[in-house]
Amino acid sequence: MQHHRPAEFIALVALLTAMVAMSIDTMLPAIGLMAQELGAANPNDRQLIVLGFFAGLMFGTLIFGPISDSVGRKPTIYGGIGLFIVGCLICMFATNFPMLIAGRMLQGFGAASPRVCSMAMVRDGAGGAAMARIMSFVMSVFMLVPILAPSIGQLVLFLTTWRMIFAGFILMAVLAGLWLALRQEETLEPENRHAFSAASLIASAGEVIRNRVSLGNTLAVGFVFAAFTAYLGTSQQIFAEQYGQGPYFALWFGGLAVAIAIAMIVNGRLVMRLGMRLLAKYALWGFIATWAVMSAITIASGGHPPLAAVGVLFFLSFFCSGMLFGNFNAMAMEPMGHIAGMAAAVTGALSSLIGVAFGALAGRFYDGTMYPLSFAFLIFGLATLVFAEWAASAAKRAGHGMGAQKTGA
Repeated sequence: MQHHRPAEFIALVALLTAMVAMSIDTMLPAIGLMAQELGAANPNDRQLIVLGFFAGLMFGTLIFGPISDSVGRKPTIYGGIGLFIVGCLICMFATNFPMLIAGRMLQGFGAASPRVCSMAMVRDGAGGAAMARIMSFVMSVFMLVPILAPSIGQLVLFLTTWRMIFAGFILMAVLAGLWLALRQEETLEPENRHAFSAASLIASAGEVIRNRVSLGNTLAVGFVFAAFTAYLGTSQQIFAEQYGQGPYFALWFGGLAVAIAIAMIVNGRLVMRLGMRLLAKYALWGFIATWAVMSAITIASGGHPPLAAVGVLFFLSFFCSGMLFGNFNAMAMEPMGHIAGMAAAVTGALSSLIGVAFGALAGRFYDGTMYPLSFAFLIFGLATLVFAEWAASAAKRAGHGMGAQKTGA
């Protein structure tokens, strides 16, 4: 199925995907206050406000993908939006820290539905480099969220309390659901749906996992995501506390997010000509080089690199990450068009599991210096390289639709 209103379709998919980013980035200026007010025991516990959301997102991704293959994309998104709203209400009226984390997990679980189903909607109507191009433009619109969201959160804190942030999430979810219902047709035709059974789901998951192209690129995405997760969990501590930039935290966060938006726009313009593989290769080497330099500066400065160096190197790192996410995700999905929903579920859940597990581990080691993150991110980059090369060698042998002329191989 082709998308008859491509600009509106991209905007809608971006909004549905933005429910995830909005639910994370708007919270960041408030997480220290939330943890303190609700009685968190350890300064690093504030990271659970982010990680709890990601944990729910991971499990929801695995479930909502196959459901959408059975009943369609739109009904599945409606169900997820409903759970998202319930999670927001729990957080809004939380009386203790564990209740807040439980609400965040349910919020993440519900947000998984629009996230995974929107990816499947894109794959329903496009494949290969064309899919990568659409995803790059979707993500460029989507990346306006982390540029603006922390400032929105800071404004809410200035005008009222952090609880009203969740009221804003509810309003966004309702608007996204109405737009989907009124303006977007179902992209998965009834004849292309798969019966919802344990046997078929296990078989589909096995197909994704046995495919080296899908699995390798998914693992690569996971380690890029691990770096991003660790950053999200610790960014408020790094800029607001380690470097004393509390009043300017939203500006730092938003300014660095511009790098990812620029990268995704550039990727969308170049991918049809240069191919996913070549762009991902150069971006990955750039990511590794950036964190090698950051590690060296961190050692030389006793764990406290100059703020200017941190800003520049984070910016370069995020530019490279922006090139990696869209291409690796598209390459992971490329062989799986016939089971797009299940493929999006498995690849999304597996990359999220890696991202949450390793990102949380790196974040828990944060000690007020840049040592833990610098070394962890360098290791994550090298792990990404290993899995990306493993997937690329399989793609060359299998001759998937990417082709040498499109992969840059």
